[in-house]
Amino acid sequence: PETNKLENSMGSSGSKPEALPPITFDKDGKQLGRYSGKKVCCSCPDTKAKRDECVVQKGEASCGDFIEAHKACLRNEGFDIK
Repeated sequence: PETNKLENSMGSSGSKPEALPPITFDKDGKQLGRYSGKKVCCSCPDTKAKRDECVVQKGEASCGDFIEAHKACLRNEGFDIK
């Protein structure tokens, strides 16, 4: 029987983890987002804009929260971001 995403995240017995979409690459060999199919440079435009604005105005050292929010967004898209 199929289980829904909520049951999978709660670890119900007998359920299988939901398979991730495959990693895909563009013609130049750059990874695309697992969920959006976008390149990393085009993913998460909202968090990217806030991060960039903060860095320009205040410097990278003052923008840790914006940087981490953008990294989290990219991870949610399926990119392997450290």
